[in-house]
Amino acid sequence: MRFRHPDGTTVHLAYCSNVHQAEDLDGVIGQLADCTEPVRESLGADLLGVGLWLARDVVTELSSNPDAVRRLRGELSARGLETVTLNAFPYRGFHQEVVKKDVYLPDWTDPARLEYTVDCARVLAELLPDDARRGSVSTLPLAWRTPWTDDARDTARRALDRLAVQLADVERETGRTIRVAFEPEPGCVVENTVQAARELGGLDPEFLGVCVDTCHLAVQFEEPAAALRRLSDAGLPVVKVQASSAVQADDPADPQARRALARFAEPRFLHQTRTAPGGTVTGVDDLPEALAGGLDPGSAWRVHFHAPLHTEPEPPLRTTTPELTTFLGELLGGPEAVCDHVEVETYTWSVLPERLRPYDRAGLVAGLAAELAWTRGRFEEIGLTPHARTEPVA
Repeated sequence: MRFRHPDGTTVHLAYCSNVHQAEDLDGVIGQLADCTEPVRESLGADLLGVGLWLARDVVTELSSNPDAVRRLRGELSARGLETVTLNAFPYRGFHQEVVKKDVYLPDWTDPARLEYTVDCARVLAELLPDDARRGSVSTLPLAWRTPWTDDARDTARRALDRLAVQLADVERETGRTIRVAFEPEPGCVVENTVQAARELGGLDPEFLGVCVDTCHLAVQFEEPAAALRRLSDAGLPVVKVQASSAVQADDPADPQARRALARFAEPRFLHQTRTAPGGTVTGVDDLPEALAGGLDPGSAWRVHFHAPLHTEPEPPLRTTTPELTTFLGELLGGPEAVCDHVEVETYTWSVLPERLRPYDRAGLVAGLAAELAWTRGRFEEIGLTPHARTEPVA
């Protein structure tokens, strides 16, 4: 879906396809037919954005076979879909039984990460709608925090410099601008905007910037306006936003809250948990560790578990959707649009507690449509207006 900001910017809204288990081209195209087009139809939209996650093997096929790219582009167009952004954080195996810290591999010290990201950029340049201003690719925030040495930092920085050069090559060769966005995440080398300014400051802002995931921002107890100001002061553009909500327990010492939290402790994904007594953020790397006594229960906990935007978990838990609403207002409610790519990224539908989990494709379609409808409502409250497919892009 497209929206017009009062400053004339076209803001693209999509949902991220990493919620779907597809690691070959046939699977990706199948999910467009089985889920993404039905989501568009459920919303009554003439055009729906999908932020594709393309695993390494899919990108290899697309980057080496022009017919494969034309096939995927044709499927998107025929189904009333558009892709202006890719999620290149997971490399492969995102739906295996246990993912946890494997999602951070390969990291930015490994040449495979640079090669994959540039391949994603080249594929996206071919998939972009003809009238799209530019594309974006989100990626991990350098690496998991350990081990991280001065040599690793230097190696990663050289890779980022090469990335900017190669993105300039993509622009020169294709006429399309693709920017790469590093996504701060709890537990990583860059887990908040303070660290983003320190570790990523000085990068080429024409091609490199930040992807703000609002679940991660909330888990780190960052205040939206201050976070955006910090990135701006560091010369780091907000290339992309992933609209997402964390799970919050206001009183994690409450037995009822702990029982409810335990239902979110599952084996596939990492659920970093943070608290901020007195404004000082502390935490552990996974929710089971917090529940086992590894985290002070004296003040609120926020859990890195992407919760559906339009509903609430079992009381007394809540989500950080109010914080997301505040962030969207800061991002898009001013005289200028800070970012033009927003992607709803609730990839955890299959591991939600049973009360919230869809049990079939129709349930997932309904849930994804409800999240996008919720986000559309927030955009309209901010003052963005729906943008017809035939209107020119600014």
